[in-house]
Amino acid sequence: MGFVSFAGRVLFASVFILSAYQEFNDFGVDGGPAAKALKPKYNLFINHITSHLGVNVPEIEMKHVIAATITLKGLGGLLFIFSSSFGACLLLLYLSFITPVVYDFYNYDIEKPEFVQLFMKFTQNLALFGALLFFLGMKNSIPKRQSKKKAPKAKTV
Repeated sequence: MGFVSFAGRVLFASVFILSAYQEFNDFGVDGGPAAKALKPKYNLFINHITSHLGVNVPEIEMKHVIAATITLKGLGGLLFIFSSSFGACLLLLYLSFITPVVYDFYNYDIEKPEFVQLFMKFTQNLALFGALLFFLGMKNSIPKRQSKKKAPKAKTV
């Protein structure tokens, strides 16, 4: 059962690790195509936050955001392979911040084809989020292996 669990974690983490590797290769000086694609969606998300909550969000360069996502996905995925709760938390952090920004189905009319595509990807990320929560829940529910203390031998007189 241990090998099957390890193989499952490798396959699950490969989604994040391969994505981080691809973004790292395309990073360049300005953050690459990922930064260019994220900028308008990020600005729209920040405008929603500012208009609805009245909170001013500081300006952030997209290359820093992409560098942070590469780090969260890469490090989180590698640690997750080795059954680390911290790795799962890093991946949860990544998914919780990036999912509502990148897959902004709420900005489209329900009858547009973009709505369906974005909503499907949004729900896929929610499934990944749920799987990570399940992993953390299972990891915390299994009792730690306790060492068996040997009873002292009775002295013979």
